[in-house]
Order: sequence, then structure tokens, then C-alpha cells
Amino acid sequence: MALGYVRPARLQDAGEIARIQLATWRAAYRRTLPRQVLDNLDEAWLARRWTAAVHEPPSVAHRVLVAVEQAEQSYLVGFAAFGPADAEAEAPEEPAEALGPDVVAITDLLVEPRWGRRGHGSRLLAAAVDHWRDDGFTRAVAWAFDGDAATRSFLTGAGWEPDGAARALDVDDMLVAQLRLHVAVPTEPAPAG
Repeated sequence: MALGYVRPARLQDAGEIARIQLATWRAAYRRTLPRQVLDNLDEAWLARRWTAAVHEPPSVAHRVLVAVEQAEQSYLVGFAAFGPADAEAEAPEEPAEALGPDVVAITDLLVEPRWGRRGHGSRLLAAAVDHWRDDGFTRAVAWAFDGDAATRSFLTGAGWEPDGAARALDVDDMLVAQLRLHVAVPTEPAPAG
């Protein structure tokens, strides 16, 4: 297991978050998303979006956390973004009130592939759960691509399960299937050790 920790994202992290997102998407989704979409993703545009997410979140419950690997130097290796469930978390034709104010949605949980399998994803998820509990959320949801076995395996290994909702995203005239997973937010912190 790597030496590492999770902390809130800082404004100066936005460029590195964008780089991690781009590198991870190009590696993890190369068989899921159209190649031209991945090739045309603009790192500077992503960095501007992450700057806004870190600097001006829509609410105090919207957060971006980063995972840091400690060695001779420290490296930003992953990130998680989440906030109260909104229309983006809903399934097609699901009533707006179906998820409710006590539901939080993960929008991103990525660890750069070269830093994978070192505990960073688990640390990000554990830190997120602590925030969810503090913010009064009782359930969390996340969408995963049908073809993203790694994310689905990671989340189900942490106790998440499909909630029956599915959708297809239109990505450059290609429909990409997703399923939604959910989990109850524990009311007490996990025991140490």
C-alpha cells in the first residue's frame, strides 16, 4: 500500500486534476467512448471547469478532493468530485424528487492508471463518505459505464450495488450505456485498522 493521503482540492490543483482526468479517460475509456471524442478533449478547457468547481462550487456540499502519493516528492494521483444529487444524477423519466435532498452523487472518482491499486481510490471514497455523513446525506449514487468493469468492481467491492436505473448517453452519435449504483451512507465512521 502506498503512503498517501486525501485533502480538499486547491485552486492550483485544477490543471493537474484536468491532466489526470484526460489521461485516465484516454486509458480507461478507449474502448467505451468514440476515439475522436477522447482525442478532442481539451486539457485547458477541463482545467477551467475544475478551477470553477474548486473555486466557486454550487454549494458547500459540493466538493473536490484529491489523492496525494507521498514519496521523495508528492504527486497528485487522483480525485473525487461530488455534491447533492441533481438532474444529472437522475435516470431518464425519473421524477425530480425521486432522489431527494438526502442523496449525494459522485460525478467523478478517478485515479490515474499508473497509480492504481495503491489504495488511493479507497482513501478518496472513505474521505468522501466522511463528508457525506457530516453533511447529513443518507444515500449516495454514481453512474458507471456498462463497459467500465474496473469502476463497477471497485464500487461493488465497497458495498455499492445497482439500483435498477440505466441510461444511454449520446456521445458523438454513439449511445453509451450506463447503470447507476447506490449505497447507504454509514451513520458511524468505520473502525480504524
